[in-house]
Amino acid sequence: MQLRTFLAKDMREALATVRADMGPEAVIIASEKAKGGGVMVRAALDKPETDEKPAAAAMLHNAEPILAADFDTNYRDGLLRRLRGTGGAEKKNALHFDRAELLAALGRHRLPEGLAHTLAEAAAKAQLSDMTLALASALDKRMKPWPIDMATANALLLVGPNGAGKTAVAAKIAAHARLAGRRTTLVAADSAGAGAVARLKTFADHLDSGMATAESAAELTKLVADCIPAKTFVIIDTAGFDPRDGKARSAFAALGQIGRVEAVGVVSALSDAEEVGEIADALAQLGAKRLIVTGLDLARRAGALTAAATAGIPLAHTTRSPFVAGGLESPTSLTLARLLLDEQRSAQ
Repeated sequence: MQLRTFLAKDMREALATVRADMGPEAVIIASEKAKGGGVMVRAALDKPETDEKPAAAAMLHNAEPILAADFDTNYRDGLLRRLRGTGGAEKKNALHFDRAELLAALGRHRLPEGLAHTLAEAAAKAQLSDMTLALASALDKRMKPWPIDMATANALLLVGPNGAGKTAVAAKIAAHARLAGRRTTLVAADSAGAGAVARLKTFADHLDSGMATAESAAELTKLVADCIPAKTFVIIDTAGFDPRDGKARSAFAALGQIGRVEAVGVVSALSDAEEVGEIADALAQLGAKRLIVTGLDLARRAGALTAAATAGIPLAHTTRSPFVAGGLESPTSLTLARLLLDEQRSAQ
């Protein structure tokens, strides 16, 4: 197996370098912020090293931009091959499987007790001696990663509680779509919120995106109908509400029934894990097709993220920065397992 470490100014450049130097089958096994700025990633490739390596710089010059969905697909496929192909023959690494130790680690991240025991039981049944891979196997059975395809999406309706970060997520999605060459329109469906329209307009101006407001479901329906034929990607920011509340759900119903619009739930990793699990379930019942989890830069515990990722609704992305340039990430079962077992922190 080839193991290499790459240093780059950002994750996009790092992924391009990995692909150029090691090929599309390479698996990212670790990533962290570099002390001097930028990111450092460690990649593995289950092929013998050869002397005939492509020149990374030359290939990067002609390489197409790598989208998050491409990376996530390659990463997940590589992980699945490892988990399903090696079984009990997996070599022992830093952490050997110990159910009590795993439960203790999950407890430190404040996972709901029922979820923690379910994951521990599934991890034990995986019969992998490495605890990280055993937990990743258990998570893989419950996680449904489904990143947003910025090149083909038509219209997204961001829904979720107050303070979850929907406006910032709208801007991040628009930024990724603009990088993919799409025209975008940011829509404020929360014109009554304090400063909501002004903040969204600031993002739109910064991204050279269109901007509109919609006071009703009828206005929003017309706006979407006008934008889609023009191949303009519509990202709709809505007022925050509790999807578990009956009256709030009724008020949202009209927006949720607009044709050709996909509802995407947004929740915060800073919330209580059980609350997040309940909210994710309620958003799914409202028609949300996938979920985005925000605030990973501030969350010291991954209980809420794990509850969201395993709630049954596909996980599209996570964010770990309040800034638009921070972008969107597409976690896998292995990255979440490593986070829960604190491997990255212990290595620093």
